[in-house]
Amino acid sequence: MRVPLLDLSEQYRALADPIREAINEVLASHRFILGQKVEAFEKAICAYSNTSHAVGVSSGTDALLAIFMALGIGRGDAVITTPYTFFATAGCIARVGARPLFADIDPKTYNIRPSAIQECIEKNCQKDSSGKLKIKSGERIRAIVPAHLFGLCCEMDALHEISEHYQLDMIEDAAQAIGAEFAFGDRTAKAGTMGEAGFFSFYPSKNLAAAGDAGLIVCRDEELARKLRILREHGMEPRYFHHVIGGNFRLDEMQAAILGVKLPYLEKWTAARRAAADFYGREFAGAGLTETITAPSDPYRECGLTNNHVYHQYVIRTPRRDALREHLSKREIETAIYYPVGLHEQKCFAYLGYKKGDFPETERAARETLALPIYPEIPREAQRYVVRAIAEFFN
Repeated sequence: MRVPLLDLSEQYRALADPIREAINEVLASHRFILGQKVEAFEKAICAYSNTSHAVGVSSGTDALLAIFMALGIGRGDAVITTPYTFFATAGCIARVGARPLFADIDPKTYNIRPSAIQECIEKNCQKDSSGKLKIKSGERIRAIVPAHLFGLCCEMDALHEISEHYQLDMIEDAAQAIGAEFAFGDRTAKAGTMGEAGFFSFYPSKNLAAAGDAGLIVCRDEELARKLRILREHGMEPRYFHHVIGGNFRLDEMQAAILGVKLPYLEKWTAARRAAADFYGREFAGAGLTETITAPSDPYRECGLTNNHVYHQYVIRTPRRDALREHLSKREIETAIYYPVGLHEQKCFAYLGYKKGDFPETERAARETLALPIYPEIPREAQRYVVRAIAEFFN
């Protein structure tokens, strides 16, 4: 049996007609950039996420870049983030001229660990005469960028406390976590809505997927939203008058049309992902594998949340990861490694001065984690086949 890591064919089969109709409307309108479809999708995301402002942009990467530009983060600044995430998170920090400052992850959730951020600040920082928090090389710490990895929110209450104490901006990388919930203060909050700004990616493999690159920023502050809208069009306001240097960060009208068709189905698809994750858990228990492999952590399961985890990826871990992956490949089971190298060990970040061993939990996760097939329509028999193959390997 062949089991793909991701199969979008059923989703497209079910929605092909309304998607084509939406695309035809865009073609007939002759409005291909920032038209009614983008505006409608932005309003729909505001309603879905219970936030005040949404700004459609060209990708999740450009979303973070635009946020840094809008907040004035750049040369002379430093930003704390995780070394265990997709490259763009730290890459955007460097692209605006700021310095990435890493803090290690929690070994169970793979998300950045609040205590590691506190340790990072205490070890590397001191306040100058004006009260600004600076690292030894002179950069001022401006923000924290937690990444809600694999569909699970970070410990946002603890992170919020740290950001408030040190007066740092909180920018949520929710690229993998649209719809994920967290019991934040006295409310249930969705990923991306608990900091100064948050952003999503709609890359084709995401839980809410475009047919190409697309992204979106959410925020509560009207002035920040205004700046972001200007920045996404080369800093123009009005047309051909440039008060700031922005970029071409616009959300394509056709991608917005496709996303607008798909958004009403997101909760249904998320529920199906959670059900598939629960099924894996029961099958692993039945096969006696719970002591052999580590299944994904679900720390908010008893918090009364609907989307306590949205399972963008279903990631297990084992010290025998590479051999297991080869075994599954021979049985036509696709898997993926997210991520094989911590960002602190990437060649392009050598100038930061980090070395192997600086972030042991990140390095261990990079050696041991493996993403198994999970998507809303995955057949239960396919999941059973995956679990049987894993049990066969260990037995």
